[in-house]
Parts: sequence; C-alpha cells; structure tokens
Amino acid sequence: MKFEFAGRTVLVTGAARGIGRGIVEGFAASGARVVATDVLAGPLEQMAREVGGTIEAKLLDVTDGAAVEAVVKAVEPVDVLVHVAGGVMGQGRKPLEEITDADWDAIMDVNLRGAFHACRAVAPGMKQRRAGRIVIISSRSGLGVSLTGIHAYGTAKTAQIGFVRQISDELGPYGITVNAVAPGFLRTSPDYERQWASYGAEGQQAMLGRIPMRRLGEPADIANAVLFLASDETSWITGQVLAVTGGT
Repeated sequence: MKFEFAGRTVLVTGAARGIGRGIVEGFAASGARVVATDVLAGPLEQMAREVGGTIEAKLLDVTDGAAVEAVVKAVEPVDVLVHVAGGVMGQGRKPLEEITDADWDAIMDVNLRGAFHACRAVAPGMKQRRAGRIVIISSRSGLGVSLTGIHAYGTAKTAQIGFVRQISDELGPYGITVNAVAPGFLRTSPDYERQWASYGAEGQQAMLGRIPMRRLGEPADIANAVLFLASDETSWITGQVLAVTGGT
C-alpha cells in the first residue's frame, strides 16, 4: 500500500535526526509539503538539504507555547501533525532520591508539554476544516518499564498515551484522528547510542535475542507506521497506540 500526501501540509517536531528525519523522508517521498522543526539548527538545515523535496525547515522549541502557535499560524493549514520531539535530554539512570526538580521538568516539558503545545496549536484549524491527523511518538516505555531507568521519561511517555486517548474523544466528532506510535529501542541519538554501548557486546546480543524479529528498529519502521495512521485509509482508527517494537 502506497500512501499519497500530495497537497497536504505535514508538521513534524523533532525532525532533525533519527525518527523525526525518517518521518520527514517518508512524507516528502509521498508528495507532502513538510514543515520540519527542531531546536538543532545545524542538523535541521543539513537534513533539509539532504532530503530535498518540499521541506520547510524552521527552528522551534516545543516547550515554548507561543512559539509553537506562531509557527502553526505561519504555515496553516496543517493537515497532519507528528510530534516527535522528546527523549531523555542527556540524562541517565538515577535513584529516585537523587532526581532534581530540574531533571524531572526538562524531560516532562519537551515530551509531554511539547505534545500539548503542538496539539493545542493545530486543533482550531483542524476543527474548522473538520479534518486532520495527529500522531504522537510515544515509546515502548509508555507501555511498560523504561529500559533507560529514567523515571521521568517512562512517566512522560505513559502520559502521552493518556493524552492521546483523552483528546481523541474531543476531536473525533470533527473528523480528526489522534493516535500514538510506541517504538521499541532504536539507535537514533547520542543518548541512545550511549545506552546501547553501556550494554556491551554480550548485553547487546541478549537484547537482540529478546526481540522476535532479531533486529533493532530503524527510523523507516516508525515512519511507515506514522504514514499509515496519517492516511485517509485510517479514518476510523483513533485513540489507539500502535507498538512498533519487533514483537517485544
């Protein structure tokens, strides 16, 4: 099945690398006008040059609600929103009693508050047009215990899924679907490369052995799921979580 998005505007947060870049590539190849946003100026510009197509690169900090609103107003109509921005913000595993408020807030802000800002900004236009697709990139961590051991990350990813279910109920009558994709472990950022390296050769093989497909995921695996949920063919799927984990 090939999905076509010609004439559609797709806004992707966290688009500079990894899963976000894979999603930009998928939509660009399907004919969409892609508005790719990130806080990483250099990688964002490089991605836009390398991918080509109808990509508009814009710097955006999703923790700044006013900035998100301004970008959405500048590029409307937004037919599809994909919120990818998030991650562990350079943090590692700590005992609960050693986690600071700043540690907690940094992860919650970009993952959860960022998703709220993005959805709030696109909702009025989608409601007016009575059409739209919203896909939030959560994580397998939102369905169980996070392999990172980072409490705020697992909590934020779980909360994203609750947010998806909640707003899908409000937006459904307007023809807007809201879903989440929960990826398994991917080596898509310096943080996750450090996590992968920490397992050592034996631990890495053990992880692969626990995955029925016997491989780690790639950005294209996640992008394909997102394009599916953003397509016209999924107009009766909303409030759901699609786990893309290789079977774990």
